[in-house]
Amino acid sequence: MQGQNDISRSPRLADLAALVRLPAALSVPGDVLAGAMASTGRVRPRTAATMASSVALYWAGMALNDYADATVDAVERPERPIPSGRVTRRSALATACGLTAAGLGLAALAGGRAALGVAVPLTGLVWAYDLRLKSTAAGPAAMAGARALNVLAGAEPGRRASALPAAMLVGAHTYTVTALSRHEVTGAPRSVPASTLAGTAATALAAGALPHAGALPLLRRTGRGRPGGRAARIGAAAGALAYLTTYGGAQARAAHDPSAVNVRQAVGAGILSLMPLQAALTASGGAPALAGLLAAAHPAARRLARKVSPT
Repeated sequence: MQGQNDISRSPRLADLAALVRLPAALSVPGDVLAGAMASTGRVRPRTAATMASSVALYWAGMALNDYADATVDAVERPERPIPSGRVTRRSALATACGLTAAGLGLAALAGGRAALGVAVPLTGLVWAYDLRLKSTAAGPAAMAGARALNVLAGAEPGRRASALPAAMLVGAHTYTVTALSRHEVTGAPRSVPASTLAGTAATALAAGALPHAGALPLLRRTGRGRPGGRAARIGAAAGALAYLTTYGGAQARAAHDPSAVNVRQAVGAGILSLMPLQAALTASGGAPALAGLLAAAHPAARRLARKVSPT
């Protein structure tokens, strides 16, 4: 009887929000924005559609993750939507497929074949990670690659090489978060959060000092001075410091006491602290005002995460 009710009942919006980790999607548009600024120094009309595509693909990955992990979550995380009975596995898979189709469709609308040239491999990495690679040594690298591609999705076709430094920094950050996430349930050896903290410090330093590479194509066309100037440098430094303070602080606590609770908090901080990192990269691209908007959204995302877990 329970199984019949589960199959026939449609999940509530609140349950779907928990399934796709709704607050975590706030960390996605900044990837696209950082890529756009790094490649051209400006935001184009296609950027909004690319952001929507990336959010859809991110949510698809979250739903697919819970579909694939239903058996494990029944033991380790019985409060999650599928093991608690709030969402069926069939609904989770259907949600993942629908969001994947939406993400690819939005990418095609945003930039046609050139945009799909990034969106398709990004989708492939997301599905491969959830269904096959998550528990393997290649798991963190796969997730890092997916986030790096998300940055490149925002870059102008033909100028994506300019966005590679930003993509690599976002990928490096994602690698540390994924490495930590493997220890959310059982806790970690102290060496794990200690090593990811070192990686975070290096990422913050590089992000704060990154040249304004994204402004270069614009400068060559217009002959103007560096966009943003001093404000851009200050914005990049401020974003990098905020990133190191929030995510680095959580990792330092986990390194001192690598319990499951502290590791889980560090993972949650890492997911949302991507936003000040993106702010630093956006400022480096010559858009300190847009970087300020990203930084301002970070506290709101943290408050929302208290209601819907991003992990």
